[in-house]
Amino acid sequence: MKLRKIRLDDSENIHSSEDRDEYEKDYARLIQSPAFRRLQGKSQVFGAGSGDYYRTRLTHSLEVSQIAREVARRLGKSYPFLHAKQHPGLMLDPEVVEIAALAHDLGHPPFGHKGEEVLNRLLLEEHGLSYEGNAQNFRILMFLEKRAGSDSGLDLTAAVLLAINKYPFCIDDPSRLKGVYREEWQGIDHLRQLWGMPEGCATLEAQLMDLCDDIAYSTHDIEDGIRAGKIQMNTSLFEDDWLVSHVVQEIIDDPGNEVMSWDEVDMRAMVKQVLHQYLIQWEIIFNECGREPSRTRREMKARWVSRFVSGVGIIDDPATGWKRVTFVKDGQQNLDLLRTMEILKKLAWVTLIKDFRVQRLHKRSEVMIKRLWDSFKEEETGRLIIPPDWIESFEKQRGKWQWERMVADYIAGMTDAYAEKVYAEFFASRSGSIYERD
Repeated sequence: MKLRKIRLDDSENIHSSEDRDEYEKDYARLIQSPAFRRLQGKSQVFGAGSGDYYRTRLTHSLEVSQIAREVARRLGKSYPFLHAKQHPGLMLDPEVVEIAALAHDLGHPPFGHKGEEVLNRLLLEEHGLSYEGNAQNFRILMFLEKRAGSDSGLDLTAAVLLAINKYPFCIDDPSRLKGVYREEWQGIDHLRQLWGMPEGCATLEAQLMDLCDDIAYSTHDIEDGIRAGKIQMNTSLFEDDWLVSHVVQEIIDDPGNEVMSWDEVDMRAMVKQVLHQYLIQWEIIFNECGREPSRTRREMKARWVSRFVSGVGIIDDPATGWKRVTFVKDGQQNLDLLRTMEILKKLAWVTLIKDFRVQRLHKRSEVMIKRLWDSFKEEETGRLIIPPDWIESFEKQRGKWQWERMVADYIAGMTDAYAEKVYAEFFASRSGSIYERD
């Protein structure tokens, strides 16, 4: 279907090899981009560089892409309508989903969710602008990254761009917390109009990528937490009222959980049941694996990924007239499995992110990002200490690139280590030679 492979800018494939499929070009453009390489230096849960075991944004993205591609392949064999190609948004191409998954976290700044929170607060308080990781994805892919023959973005195919767009809204519109910044939204909305996408609906590929991200988060981050000793696999933790209450509160406070109809179940009882069953399963697998913690962690993760993956299906969504990728059982949405995954996600959040040592790291990163922002935010002085290539790009795009947005782009593109390095250059007593290359 030609509409899926069109590009916003490079319609004649200038400087592109003609002996590759369009999605192969997208894949190459993405994995060879500096933004993709920087994911290896950005935190997932634990700070990048915390150890050679723990996941970074890069390894997380690779794992999500593997899960997403396999699920897309399985669904393609299970749902005949996918082969009918009735609509460009009602297709599941494994390659497209894989590329979207690889790109889904490019917009995250250094220091994980705390970095995103701080940048958003600073922009909002001082300039009435927002910073949001999903929106920054499109800023990187469509504006900041460069490639041969293009001064603006990687110029990916429509199918891939819309597969990354899990929040199909302009974030600058009133009451929107997630979406796409207005400038990039013009291009995304143009593609959506060409495709005839229903308002507010994401493509099946975007929905699948999003669900597979949740699957990875609810299984892999727990594995890291157990390895780090922050999730103690014993009854003292799993039957602790403190843990149960905090998991329940996180579910209540998350506005995205409204779609799971929690009012239909006893939330606290279900949280206790899932945690209890998780611990029992761990003890069984622990014995099966000869009481080796490392093997047990991997086996536990693999079984939960398999359980979630096998539950993924596609149903009609009567509220929108579109289709929904979700957990399915007997032709209906499997709310029980969705809630179970959400409980495991909140288990990871409460035990890892809420840990006081992690909170200390968050406070440290908050101070660093705030002081970096203050160092760069005034154009007259900031332009003297921002790398020349950034200033050159800014001058070329001055008409559509505000200084404060450029500063946010620059800070957001940093790895954890680079942010620490620049901070040390400004505020530590001494940090290496001025002739070190950035």
